Amino acid sequence: MARILLVDDDASLREVLSFAIEELGHEVSAHAGGESALAEVEVQTPDVIVTDLKMPGIDGLELLRRVRATLPATPVIILTAFGTIEDAVEAMKQGAHHYLTKPYRREELGVAIEQALERRRLLLENQSLRDRLRAQQRRIELVAISPAMQEVAQLIQRIAPSDATVLITGESGSGKEVVARALHAHSERWSQPFVAVNCAAIPRDLLESELFGHARGAFTGAIKDKPGKFQQAQRGTLLLDEIAELPAELQTKLLRVLETREVDVVGGRVPVPVDVRVLASTNADLEDAVREGRFRNDLFYRLNVIPIRVPPLRERRDDIPALWEHFVARYAPERRIDSTPELLRALREYAWPGNVRELANTCQRMVILRRSDTLSADDLPENLRSAVHTLAAEGVAGVSADGSASTESPGPAARILGELPDDELPLRDVEREIIIRALAKHNGNRSRTAEYLRIPRHVLLYRMAKFGIH
Repeated sequence: MARILLVDDDASLREVLSFAIEELGHEVSAHAGGESALAEVEVQTPDVIVTDLKMPGIDGLELLRRVRATLPATPVIILTAFGTIEDAVEAMKQGAHHYLTKPYRREELGVAIEQALERRRLLLENQSLRDRLRAQQRRIELVAISPAMQEVAQLIQRIAPSDATVLITGESGSGKEVVARALHAHSERWSQPFVAVNCAAIPRDLLESELFGHARGAFTGAIKDKPGKFQQAQRGTLLLDEIAELPAELQTKLLRVLETREVDVVGGRVPVPVDVRVLASTNADLEDAVREGRFRNDLFYRLNVIPIRVPPLRERRDDIPALWEHFVARYAPERRIDSTPELLRALREYAWPGNVRELANTCQRMVILRRSDTLSADDLPENLRSAVHTLAAEGVAGVSADGSASTESPGPAARILGELPDDELPLRDVEREIIIRALAKHNGNRSRTAEYLRIPRHVLLYRMAKFGIH
């Protein structure tokens, strides 16, 4: 049973229509004018609206316009005794689902309502699918616990809605493509294609055809037209990975595409317009390449409209535990696998020259080869265990390589802590206590407390939330 909102200023006809709709098995809410009907719509959304066209005050067309503006999935059926072509055309232009003239036939009204209900069902189902797709698209693997990655995440949120070209730099494996996908997922182009092409992985002879496409007969073996990556990414986003490896002759053609938004298809007769947002990424220093004449200066400035540097993993060690948990859940989605504190400490100490990619590969290996559902430092690959042991042997701040205490004068932290207990001293408790005491010293002022602790304010807020300090 559907809920039908009926609007007609003729009391007798309104009563007859209400009876007819109820006989069709639907619930009816009848109104004499558009004002009261709109007031009800604000409180409860009807499944279908059936309204007269000619009414005093808010007429059927005005009611239709307002409903379409706020409830685009609610179909509106127009009834009128003035069945002119002009009225019908105007009603359909405004988005009416159906147009019936008086006197109406009951069967015709029933069919119109059923069709309107089916249309509403399809619209709501389509919207639900789009919302689910958008949610899935936005599940980007961007872990931002460290201050450095929080800055990257905030920058993504600010620039994603624009179509500005972005140059993403960072070491290999640091997550440049993840940042590019996040930019796409949070843009207005999120439902359109995201196409990534590695400029270093395609032979030079084929790269032009891959990027810009070719026409049939353009060269031996071109038996049919083939769209390039720009055409494949139409209305979406194109990531040019390893842009520093782009040959000099193609740098000129890429610059023209960025300036004209047209691609010259290999063997084609006329340029093809493209609507694509271009992102570029590289682990090389493009400014050095420009100085050495290996990269065009004008193309560099065209690509470097907004730069984003993705920091290496060794500069954002706070992200490592969260990234590790993320990868464990990815590689063992149906099992609960824990990690010991010693393992997480070892992961934070390692330098990770391969960055996030190396961390992910290590996690996958350990999950597959695990001997139990608890991962420990003993499960680390041999090369990582050796590297971590080497770091431990070299000592940490305040402790010499042979394990003896440093003879240097104690710093501020040592003066605060005083004599260390013999049993145990959890670092988490020490950090929490210092933050509480620093806040008390500055009467709860978080900005002055952050300055006192020499950390950014948002890091202090994150630590307060982490330790439950209110």
